[in-house]
Amino acid sequence: VSTQSTGERERPASVVHENSVFFIKDRFLRKYTFGSGKDVAVLQLKHGDSNCQPNCLSYNPAESSIIVSTINSSKSGGTTYYEVYQIGKDRGDRSDVQMGEGKRMKGVTAVWVARNRYAALDSAGKLLVKSSSHETTKTVELTGGIDYIYYAGTGTVLLRNPESVSLYDIQQKITVASVRIPKVVRVVWSNDMSHLALLCKRTIAICTRKLELKATIHESVKIKSAAWNEQGVLIYTTANHIKYTLHNGDNGIVRTLDLPIYISAVKGNSVYCLDREAKPRVLTIDSTEFKFKLALVDKKYDEVLHMVRNANLYGQAIIAYLQKKGYPEVALHFVKDPKTRFNLAVECGNIEVAMSAAQQLDDPAVWEKLSEIALQQGNHQVVEIAYQRTKNFEKLSFLYLITGNMEKLRKMQKIAEHRGDTNSHYQNTLYTGDVAERVKVLKNVGQRGLAYLCAKTHGLEEEAAAIAASLPPEQIPQVTENAKLLKPGVPIM
Repeated sequence: VSTQSTGERERPASVVHENSVFFIKDRFLRKYTFGSGKDVAVLQLKHGDSNCQPNCLSYNPAESSIIVSTINSSKSGGTTYYEVYQIGKDRGDRSDVQMGEGKRMKGVTAVWVARNRYAALDSAGKLLVKSSSHETTKTVELTGGIDYIYYAGTGTVLLRNPESVSLYDIQQKITVASVRIPKVVRVVWSNDMSHLALLCKRTIAICTRKLELKATIHESVKIKSAAWNEQGVLIYTTANHIKYTLHNGDNGIVRTLDLPIYISAVKGNSVYCLDREAKPRVLTIDSTEFKFKLALVDKKYDEVLHMVRNANLYGQAIIAYLQKKGYPEVALHFVKDPKTRFNLAVECGNIEVAMSAAQQLDDPAVWEKLSEIALQQGNHQVVEIAYQRTKNFEKLSFLYLITGNMEKLRKMQKIAEHRGDTNSHYQNTLYTGDVAERVKVLKNVGQRGLAYLCAKTHGLEEEAAAIAASLPPEQIPQVTENAKLLKPGVPIM
């Protein structure tokens, strides 16, 4: 159900019911059937004030009646009225279209609130509840500057003032809920009445039925129209685009437009709309993108994977969306560039994919990043490869130490010796517990006193005596009596 409001003079007045839309064109009420494309005149409206033009329709299928509300287009304002017409069930199939026998009454607007009741807002701001025979059964004094009412289901209406919209229970005469959204010009209910879109000039507010604000969408140009599809996605138009938004505010462009259109309904990939001349049109859209995003939001991952494999989803925009929303593992399916794949794989912790991408890139910074992520996951095999590719010998030696790989530690000791890296060579002798090699390193760098202490402390008496013989007596250091062997612990695993 959709309702129109003031300030939208170029929009054809229309209302959707089930598989049809009623709209006004050239003083005729017409009915267009979705799917079949059947477009027939239902009745001819009465002639009235030339300044008053229809801008809002409310349809009652139980009574086969329609309310036509008007807006005064004169600069000085003026009187507005609404008319209630009985639509003969057989008139749509007749070749002659008769003048409607409508009941005209002064007021701002009126909407059906039950099968035989409608609510009208008069110019004094009172809410009048009337029977189908137009007798006033209830009068409600409204406060707060209410200037318009909208359909809100059986027994309720939405009350608008310049600053907010409220849900009002007519029977209990209480405000059920309200939301502060200024200058609302139109209300669009979802098919199941669980959500509604409050359309302002350049803003859309998505709310629940209890007027809990879920999301706000801002546009730089005027919003022309909107309708919900079967899945609960709001499709809306600006002058140049058809766009979409989900309940959470995720939105995007569906297609461009040559001329402004006003959406009546969205069914599948078909957008049923009216142009400025109130001519029915059907536009085809690609719903893949918003269906994909909706499946992600609803956590329908089987559907997501099916669309990944079968749908034409490409481009950096969808990848950026997946990253932003926390689905890097899904984004991986769209990307072939190794750098992007690496970043996505790191983000979702997919070491296997990250490793493959790193091999393609073969960049030191990439290998360094991979080593950090792999180390966090305890994947020491990948850490080892990353350290090897970056020639990070210091970290590689320590990795072998903490993983108990003594064989590779001894290899690292040999590699350090061949590279002439004395510090690394000595560090590795500490890791391996190779005292003789440690004494050798100290002798080679001229630290014969330290070499003597190391040999003597660790029980290498012959080596200690040989070193002492080459030193002046006063340079032979004294060995501490309680000195202990320095050897690494035995790895448990």
